[in-house]
Amino acid sequence: MQFPTIEDAIGNTPLVALQRIDIDAVRARGNVILAKLEGNNPAGSVKDRPALSMIQRAQERGEIKPGDTLIEPTSGNTGIALAMAAAIKGYRMILIMPEDLSIERAQTMKAFGAELILTPKSGGMEAARDLADAMVAKGEGVILNQFANEDNPRIHYETTGPELWEQTKGTITHFVSAMGTTGTITGVSRFLKKKNPDIRIIGAQPADGARIPGIRKWPQAYLPKIYDPKAVDELVSVTQDDAENMARRLAREEGIFGGISAAGALWVALQVSARVENATIVFVVCDRGDRYLSTGVFPA
Repeated sequence: MQFPTIEDAIGNTPLVALQRIDIDAVRARGNVILAKLEGNNPAGSVKDRPALSMIQRAQERGEIKPGDTLIEPTSGNTGIALAMAAAIKGYRMILIMPEDLSIERAQTMKAFGAELILTPKSGGMEAARDLADAMVAKGEGVILNQFANEDNPRIHYETTGPELWEQTKGTITHFVSAMGTTGTITGVSRFLKKKNPDIRIIGAQPADGARIPGIRKWPQAYLPKIYDPKAVDELVSVTQDDAENMARRLAREEGIFGGISAAGALWVALQVSARVENATIVFVVCDRGDRYLSTGVFPA
């Protein structure tokens, strides 16, 4: 398939049925679990969609123009996607990221031409967000603010949700997503609930003490402004061990090399499958596992 530009290759990602992981138990209840392979996007994650959307629409509104400096705090995937989108559209990109996130992510951002600022591990994403706000206040650039920018969930309402509805021929009954900025789950929920209010939307959050890239449980003061609690029917906590073990199983048993947050979403999908029947359960494979190789999650 030929596309006019790289940005036209974003979206329309495959939806595939799991074949082996706990398959007997899943099928015994008449269920099917489907994986939305967002790692197939050009920059390797579900964040390609909102990254391009936020830049393109801000430009259309006259809020930014090519050559401007953009600043964004990120845990990795949005930063990579924004670095790619900035390269496509001609912007200088400064990304602020906690120092303990994987080296592959940092290297990929730099490969796209982004400048990287690391904040102390102890401050987490909250420190990265605070520094970005301080830099913008000093006039050092413009922040797209993935956590408050309605163009984030909007693109999932316009693209991801409709794709899932069409790919399942309207049979989807449950949607499971890791929760980071909450853009994916909020936007997809708005679309799917419009089609069928009975579809259940389940968010994966980290259990106490877990540090799973891409899954966050925000303090109230930092809760993303785009998050709509009414869009999520249930929250399920995932432990570090469960997410990491499932990431290894997903690659080894299904041939799907996904990231740790994707594996956390699958773990939740399996918990859902154990208590429902005749369900079509979709989870998002947010990104690819190759950007976690240095973390030690996968065998050396």
